[in-house]
Amino acid sequence: MSLFIPYGAYWSTPFARWQGALAHLHSVELAAHVTRAALAERGIGTEQFDAACYGWTVIQPECFYAGPWFTGLIGAGHLPCPTINQACATGPRLLAHIAGEFARGEGRLALVASGDRTSNGAHVYYPAPGATGGTGRAEDWVLGSFGRDPWAGGAMLETAENVAARVGIETAEQHEVVLFRAAQYDRALAEDRAFQRRYMPAQFEVPDARFRKTVAVLEGDAGVEPVNPDKIARLVPVRSGGTVTFAGQTHPADGAAGMVLAASAAAAAEIAPGGPIIEVLALTQSREEKGFMPAAPIAATRAALARAGLEIGQVDAIKSHNPFAVNDIAFARAFGIDWRQMNNFGSSLIWGHPQGPTGLRGIIELIEELEMRGGGIGLFQGCAAGDSAMAVLIRVGDVH
Repeated sequence: MSLFIPYGAYWSTPFARWQGALAHLHSVELAAHVTRAALAERGIGTEQFDAACYGWTVIQPECFYAGPWFTGLIGAGHLPCPTINQACATGPRLLAHIAGEFARGEGRLALVASGDRTSNGAHVYYPAPGATGGTGRAEDWVLGSFGRDPWAGGAMLETAENVAARVGIETAEQHEVVLFRAAQYDRALAEDRAFQRRYMPAQFEVPDARFRKTVAVLEGDAGVEPVNPDKIARLVPVRSGGTVTFAGQTHPADGAAGMVLAASAAAAAEIAPGGPIIEVLALTQSREEKGFMPAAPIAATRAALARAGLEIGQVDAIKSHNPFAVNDIAFARAFGIDWRQMNNFGSSLIWGHPQGPTGLRGIIELIEELEMRGGGIGLFQGCAAGDSAMAVLIRVGDVH
C-alpha cells in the first residue's frame, strides 16, 4: 500500500453538541463550505485532485447526491466522488477507499471529507401496503440506530455492558478514565487552544442556513461539559444492574472534517513542501462477537501491527474513537498497556461524536501529536456499529 498525507493538508470544524450551534446546517453544505475555505487557505486548487470521496452516516435532504453534490459545491465538478458510510469508522474507511483507488492507478492526489449532523435526525416512514390497514413502519434515523442493532438485538449501551462484564470493568474505573481524558483534553485548550489551532480555526464563523451571513462564532468545541468529580461519583448506571453511567459515554455532535491524500511522498511534497513525510503503514478492519462492539478495535489493531511488522511497544502514540470509557480499558488490557498512555490532547469521549468526521479528527490529532514529538509511529483505532472496527497505523518521519 502506498498512501501519504501531506502535512497540514487537513482540517476540522469545532464539534458542537447536538441540538446546539450547528444544528441548523445541512451537513453536506457545511462540509463543502468548510472545505472551500480550508483549500483556499492552503493554496490548494481543486483542479489538482483526480479522486475524491465523501462520508456521511445521517441522512439529510437530497443526500442521494451527497458526493457529487459536495464536489460540485467546492468547484471540483470533474470528480465523481462516491459516498462512503461505515458508521463510526467512516473516517478510516475514506482513507481505505482512496488507497484502493491509488492501487488501481486511479490518481495521485485525492480529497476526502465527511460531514454529519446528529441534530434533528430524520423521522422516516416506510410504506407497507400489504400490512394490516396498510400501516407502514416508522424509524428515527439517529435515535433508532442508537437504540437497537437489528442483528445483535440490543442498544449500543448494551454492547458496552457486555464488554464490561466480560473483561470485569467497574463503574469506578470508567469514571477514572473520564476524569483523565478530560484533563488530556484540557491540554489541547492550553495557551489559547494552541494544539487545536494547528488544524482547527481559532474562530469558526457559523453561517446561517443559507450560508450568507455569520450568526455565531465558535472558539473551539461547543457543549463540552466541565467535569465535576463529585457529581460524577454520584451518578448511577443508565441500565439497572449495569456499570455505564451517562458520564462514561460520549455525546452526539455535529461537525465536518477533511483531508488531502497522496499516492506518493513526491505528490505529498507538492502540497506540503518542507513538511514531514506522513505515511500510512496499514489500514485494517475487524468484527467482534455479536453485541461486543467496544472490543472490536482489538482485532483490527492486531491485524494492523502484524501487517506493518510491529509490536504495540513500538507505537509512540495511540488515539482511539472511544464512545464508551469501556473501549479504552478493554483495549489497554488486551495489549498490556496503561490506558493513560492513550489519547493525549483529547478524544471523542470528551469532544463528542458526529460519527462520520470523528475518525478523521482523531487521525489529524494523532499526526499533530507525533509531529510535536519529532516524529514516530502512531495508531488510530475505533469501533463502529455492527461490532466492527478499523485501525490505522501511520509514521511521521523526516521532512521532504
